[in-house]
Amino acid sequence: MSSSKKVRVGIIGGTGYTGVELLRLLATHSSVSLSVITSRSEAGLPVSDLYPSLRGFTDLEFTVPDPAALAECDVVFSATPNGIAMTHARDLLAQGVKLIDLAADFRIKDIATWEHWYGMQHACPDLVASAVYGLPELNRSAISQAQIVANPGCYPTATTLGLLPLFEGVQGEASALVDASNIVVDAKSGVTGAGRSAKVANLYSEVSDSFKAYGAAGHRHHPEIWQNISAVTSQTVGLTFIPHLLPMLRGIHATIYADLLDPSQPLEAIHERFASYYSNEPFVDILPLGQHPETRSVKSSNVCRIAIHKAVGSNKLVVLSVIDNLTKGAAGQAVQNMNILFGFEETEGLSSPAIMP
Repeated sequence: MSSSKKVRVGIIGGTGYTGVELLRLLATHSSVSLSVITSRSEAGLPVSDLYPSLRGFTDLEFTVPDPAALAECDVVFSATPNGIAMTHARDLLAQGVKLIDLAADFRIKDIATWEHWYGMQHACPDLVASAVYGLPELNRSAISQAQIVANPGCYPTATTLGLLPLFEGVQGEASALVDASNIVVDAKSGVTGAGRSAKVANLYSEVSDSFKAYGAAGHRHHPEIWQNISAVTSQTVGLTFIPHLLPMLRGIHATIYADLLDPSQPLEAIHERFASYYSNEPFVDILPLGQHPETRSVKSSNVCRIAIHKAVGSNKLVVLSVIDNLTKGAAGQAVQNMNILFGFEETEGLSSPAIMP
């Protein structure tokens, strides 16, 4: 695409936290022209009235979804609840429009598994096989040719990035460092991961000064993580994944435990493997040995920060992985995927450092 021509972008469902994060990133993207943003409930309302943070950055109004307007776009982001993007996909593809779905409609390849976890019948199962899972560090080449990009979930992003170097060596050299049959992921998220809709469980007085696990008997991100790791190892994958809710707005911390196949392997060598694996990745930062990543160090940034440790008195490797659930875990990764799709610099619109404090 010519560098002088801007990509026309549409957003389906722009009123949630992921939608406003997309708008924040796209509003200053030098290669993007925001064309349409939809919301049935807020149709006719200026975007900047709902989100004053965007005053002066966009003069768009929310509109009801209009197939003709969406067909004029080059790419459409779907920032809607699960089950919506799949109802638009066929029409968009027929018009030559690329789709980046920030929900889960195209993430899981096994349709029966998807329907079990998401509790609905898939509207276009034939399109799932050709959709590309949008984790750039895993599928960059395929993303560049995709028509549908399935943007990963937030927990799966943090977890998969923490695990990939343990199964994939540098330069295609596949030699696993850990036993895939007993992976334990203890992950925590801020409350924005639950979305913007009104729920008593997410009220300030319900989550403040408290901390809890949820989905302990099974969570819909479990099959997504399992699928990712199964794709990079011949071992049978056994995964325990337990999410937790923290009394903070945004951020994910995944603590990953895995048994080393060779307990005598020096931690320095494992650290070097992580550093080499991600040496050319602009959004993965491997911390020096001995450090612990903090969620505030990635707040509003597209960066995943990772540290590795050995648990004393055992052969357990401990991987600590942090991301911002709304950025690298959602909207930032979606913009990263758009940059790859259209041949832009991958970091365009995403190079701002994290917000501190």
